[in-house]
Amino acid sequence: MRGVFLHLPGERLSLSELSAARLDGDVVELGEAYTPADLVETAVLRAMSLLPLIGSIPGAAFAGMSAAWIHGAGDAPPQLHEVQSATGRRLRAAPSRRLLVHDPVPDAEDVQHLGGVAVTTAERTLIDLLRWPPTHPARQDWARLLAESDPALPERAAVRLSRLPHGPGRHRVVEFLTAHGAEAA
Repeated sequence: MRGVFLHLPGERLSLSELSAARLDGDVVELGEAYTPADLVETAVLRAMSLLPLIGSIPGAAFAGMSAAWIHGAGDAPPQLHEVQSATGRRLRAAPSRRLLVHDPVPDAEDVQHLGGVAVTTAERTLIDLLRWPPTHPARQDWARLLAESDPALPERAAVRLSRLPHGPGRHRVVEFLTAHGAEAA
């Protein structure tokens, strides 16, 4: 359920009306929606603003760069959004240039709900950004921004990493966490 402070083009107001309100300084763009300019931007609001991207994909959870933005990294959302299954079932998503679907299913403890939107936890998001293949160089930047947004996050991520099975990319995670003051085993 979307809050009353998020406006999607075509619902209560048309795109033209929202664009005019943006030019007047009444609203600002937030993810896929518009919100009043004086509203405090929270993780819940960011998550709910991206709901139109996964509304037709049952069981999807935002992950990677998208989850990093939701948790407070960066000012603007990524151009390419990442999702993965939160239910254990394979996601069926229509091909999109804006959405990257990952197959791995996170543990239940690695998924949280923000405003009714499933998102990987900040700890799991940091681990995944560093562990997934570095085919998108921006992932490293998002990992750095996420770690900067919460100085205690690298240590919490190191604790979470210690409970995960060893797998590809683990050495990249350990190097990053160590460089950010965490004791990663």
